[in-house]
Amino acid sequence: MLQAFLNVFRIPELRNKLLFTIAMLAIYRIGFWVPLSGVDQSRLAAFFESANQESGAAQKLTQYISTFTGGDLGQSTIFGLGVMPYISAAIIFQLLASAWEPLKKLQKEGPTGRQKIQEWTRYATIGLCILQGFGWLTYMQSQGLIYPAISDNLGLLWSFRIQGVLALVAGTTFLMWLGEQIDKYGLGNGVSLIITAGILARMPAAVNLVIADFSLDATSGAKYGPLSIIFLVCAFVAVTAGAIVITVAQRRIPIQQAKHTRGRKVYGGQKAFLPLRINHGGVMPIIFAQSLMIFPSVGLSSLAQLGQRSDVEWWQRLTDFLGRSFTMGNYPYVVIEILLIYFFSYFWTTVQFNPKEMSEQLRNHGSFIPGLRPGPRTAEYLETVLERVTYVGAGFLAIIAVIPTVVATGLGIPWVVSSFLGGTGLLIVVSVGLDFVQRIEANLLMRNYAGFLGGTGSGDRIRSSRGA
Repeated sequence: MLQAFLNVFRIPELRNKLLFTIAMLAIYRIGFWVPLSGVDQSRLAAFFESANQESGAAQKLTQYISTFTGGDLGQSTIFGLGVMPYISAAIIFQLLASAWEPLKKLQKEGPTGRQKIQEWTRYATIGLCILQGFGWLTYMQSQGLIYPAISDNLGLLWSFRIQGVLALVAGTTFLMWLGEQIDKYGLGNGVSLIITAGILARMPAAVNLVIADFSLDATSGAKYGPLSIIFLVCAFVAVTAGAIVITVAQRRIPIQQAKHTRGRKVYGGQKAFLPLRINHGGVMPIIFAQSLMIFPSVGLSSLAQLGQRSDVEWWQRLTDFLGRSFTMGNYPYVVIEILLIYFFSYFWTTVQFNPKEMSEQLRNHGSFIPGLRPGPRTAEYLETVLERVTYVGAGFLAIIAVIPTVVATGLGIPWVVSSFLGGTGLLIVVSVGLDFVQRIEANLLMRNYAGFLGGTGSGDRIRSSRGA
């Protein structure tokens, strides 16, 4: 592996792409620390420091948003919203393109149609930025996180909101531009790399939190002892290995091409495979399920607080029960979250993969599944296989999603630490890391040299882009 790493820097083209990607991510991290004007940063830091120790729905909402957007609302910077508006807009248009006929036709036009959809996605991103930015600034005002001189003056308050929204919109637009530059001149998917960089940047804080509360003496009252550290390390390695396995796992269906005779020559007849991913939906089912669960959690928590002020005893008990039941980590919350993950896994697979269209494409290309007639019988078989593999993939996603919550609630480990034992963040890091390594691998093998994944090259030294 070390030799393969050194080979990366011997190829001018690959070296320039890698250095460009690192430079763009460095620019993102520098802008990550540029604060919004008018926000009391000391109060904001104290507010989120207490939020990290609480399990309220509003606190978990901000932590969850920061996990997979590349931004951080807790620092209230110009990159506070991250790329979340862009991801939301892209998901919306992706779903519309599979259900709305005009967008479906536009997508089938090829690069021109996809470029038009991409342009509309950017416009929708700006609109979502304005809505989310205004909502976040209003929330900070309600929590007293801006300077009193601004909140007490209506003119200054609106000036703060307008400037803050413009700064957040500009920050997200700049991150979107950075991602596109990485796509064009760098390595990997730019937006995914920005999100991954934001997730990995929180790992040193989690490690420092564990080290600060670690002691070899069991009577010292420290939260982490040697056994706790061993458990965390083993759990992290095991969950990461499982995430890698399920990310690359495939159900391969054998495909046979029909033979064609033209003159005296026979074409076709080769055997191939139709790969069906076990986890076809990726992280999208978890994102949809957890996002949907946040809103009733916030609403019922607020209802429970209002119920405590009532004089009716049965109403107090009911609202308190609902508030506790839908708090992250409790039994009803976890069960409903698992059910939603299964639902969105099947929904996302249905949207992305159409067995009937796949069977028609196989028939049009002169291919068939051995033992099955082309057409409806093949479509029925593909649908059955897809339902089974989706069930297994959704079960794994459910386990990955609930591990951080169970560990944080049952073992008393802070969410900052337990979030690296599973959940959306871990799946994003694993999938992006695998894609990044495979891209480097492809560039190395293209120049006849061994790569990271054990590939063997036929050349004894790397050829430059001119020599290749």
